[in-house]
Amino acid sequence: MAYACIDVGSNTTRLLVAELRAGSLREITSQRVFTRLGKALLAEGEIPAEKIEECADVVAQQVEIARVLGVQALDVVGTAVVRDAPNRADLEAAVADIAGVPMRVVSCEEEARLAFVGAAATLPPGADGHLVVVDVGGWSTEVVLGTRAAGVSWSESFRVGSGLLADVYLRSDPPARTELAAVTAHISEVFAPLDLPRPDRAVAVGGSATSVRRMVGSELSRDALERCLQLLAASPCQDVAARIDLHPERVRLMPAGIAILHELSRRLDVVLELGNGGLREGVVLELAAKTNR
Repeated sequence: MAYACIDVGSNTTRLLVAELRAGSLREITSQRVFTRLGKALLAEGEIPAEKIEECADVVAQQVEIARVLGVQALDVVGTAVVRDAPNRADLEAAVADIAGVPMRVVSCEEEARLAFVGAAATLPPGADGHLVVVDVGGWSTEVVLGTRAAGVSWSESFRVGSGLLADVYLRSDPPARTELAAVTAHISEVFAPLDLPRPDRAVAVGGSATSVRRMVGSELSRDALERCLQLLAASPCQDVAARIDLHPERVRLMPAGIAILHELSRRLDVVLELGNGGLREGVVLELAAKTNR
């Protein structure tokens, strides 16, 4: 049986349709559309009406894809940028009206927990011990500590994300050295209160982490992340996007996301691994569990 999650985030609105087979998730299809709610919210102080309609139309299209594929259950979740929008009720109403489904706005604790569930469930067998999941989004970053056996023991949501930082600081293409320095200083200040024991394993999920795979592979060492930043600072977005086959808008956001990953790797004193699942996988797994009770 197939299940679907639509994640309405700051940078993108993303669909995952997957089935649970022999205890493991198998992706059937996925889709990502850059809706940039965070950029609109930052500029206007609320999500403009035309952006609300655009996002609701995207959700409707993704709901239709999921239904054509015969999903048993579907969940539309709104994350940090929707939580913070003063007119989030307007977006919820538009999604219900245009897409015909409710949108569930999750708390920061629930967002962190779902990211942990998706990341932990998609690790290979034997990945025990203390696990930190780092979910770098467009509007916020969730840091979650726990174990596969016991689940989440601690989490915190930090108001720093790739889209938020890029829209505030990164005006040049490619980004200027002074702009990158300002991003780094901002990130360092935000994460200053973070004081966690060194985990046995740390997994990075979210759009920034998965995009870096195109440049360095699945091990996100600090040296590799620094090389990525150097490459992104040397060429315009369009050139980099063509070389690594990514959307130019994603490439524009990457320096900020990579800088967040680098700082968290330094503070946790561990090499980050690229996860195979995050919030959407967590939602799908819990939909499957509810349906099969």
